[in-house]
Amino acid sequence: MHAVRRAAASGVIDVVVVVAPTAACDEVRALLAPLVPGVVVVPGGAERQDSVRRGLDALPDDVDVVLVHDAARCLTPPAVFAGVVAAVRAGSPAVVPVLPVSDTVKRVAGNTVVETVDRSELVAVQTPQGFAAGPLRAAHAAAAPGTAATDDAGLLESLGHPVRVVPGHQHAFKVTRPVDLVLARALLAEGAP
Repeated sequence: MHAVRRAAASGVIDVVVVVAPTAACDEVRALLAPLVPGVVVVPGGAERQDSVRRGLDALPDDVDVVLVHDAARCLTPPAVFAGVVAAVRAGSPAVVPVLPVSDTVKRVAGNTVVETVDRSELVAVQTPQGFAAGPLRAAHAAAAPGTAATDDAGLLESLGHPVRVVPGHQHAFKVTRPVDLVLARALLAEGAP
């Protein structure tokens, strides 16, 4: 609900398709319908890529910009959605919000450090990732069965499409660990946008 509420508040979303676990589709639809009338909820697939493809298949044919967003990034501010869509509408086939990497990053082999990576060239990628609909559909169609893409921008990269970066936001972190949930609750209590 938090993720959809923020996406809708961006003012750039016309259609919302949510991919959910099969057993939860009715519950998700009931929760989201008051927030976004006409929300479409479809069952997910075995892999992330299968789920995104199912979401794409549920979109109307005339959709020209597609955002792929993780519900785990439920506090992403509306401005990030708007920035990603603006960059796609300006001509970029793929756009990802990013933050600079602040930690020192090491490449390891086994339990031994092999190299310290120059973090000035690294960013952490967030969602929503935005795409021109045609190239995104083509990238999914071209992906080999069983391909486990960690993000959709990687699929477009593999076909030679440039991926533009726009500023992300520190509130767009993934809520995947217990400590993330503590932080999310604290930000919500403070009225996070």
